[in-house]
Amino acid sequence: MSASASRLTTRRAGTVIALAAGTVLLAAGAASAHVTVHPESYAKGATDGVLTFRVPNEEDSAFTTKVQVFLPTDHPVLGVLVHPQDGWTAKVTTTKLKTPVKTDDGTITEAASEITFSGGKIGAGQYEDFDVAFGQLPDDTGQLVFKTLQTYSDGKVARWIEEPAGGDEPENPAPVLKLTAGDASAAPAAAKTAATTAKAADTGDSTARGLGIAGLVVGVIGLAAAAFALVRSRGARS
Repeated sequence: MSASASRLTTRRAGTVIALAAGTVLLAAGAASAHVTVHPESYAKGATDGVLTFRVPNEEDSAFTTKVQVFLPTDHPVLGVLVHPQDGWTAKVTTTKLKTPVKTDDGTITEAASEITFSGGKIGAGQYEDFDVAFGQLPDDTGQLVFKTLQTYSDGKVARWIEEPAGGDEPENPAPVLKLTAGDASAAPAAAKTAATTAKAADTGDSTARGLGIAGLVVGVIGLAAAAFALVRSRGARS
């Protein structure tokens, strides 16, 4: 095998390895970049619970400076309260409901439609958890979609507003809370363990992502080994 052919084979092997490595990095980034809500589900009509919106920073050269979470008003979330967050200011905007909601405490005519967090910053490779307590979730729908805008220090706005359709996740998915048939009276206990549930879910997601990435890395190493073995084999025959 000539020296030029050997160099060509080596370059081709290097290209394959680089492409595979790039795929690993892209897969890792895509798995964790979007805004999510935790826990992922609650019972319909649940009361006195907590929702945690996790906002990761996906930019390497800009900070996240503002987060706007839009709450649905056709199926309103009642009794919204925001947990104080160091360095951040929270503003809750309310809207008059087209259809008032009757509760044991009376008829509700207004509900939160937007929560804006500003004044703080989320750096590259970091995330922030924003906790929002609620008094009652709706019982007349199967899910709540919380469209979210994420503003960066360079003026870029990431629009996490796409609703899921079918089995495929959209490119810019909005946080979605599933509402299931269950015992809504058990919700106070769920509220106390919401943070623990979110952490457990995140640990599971991180483990799954880690295993997937590890598998891809092993594949890259295998490609590298095969490429160099091919080079050595052809060199030996020549």
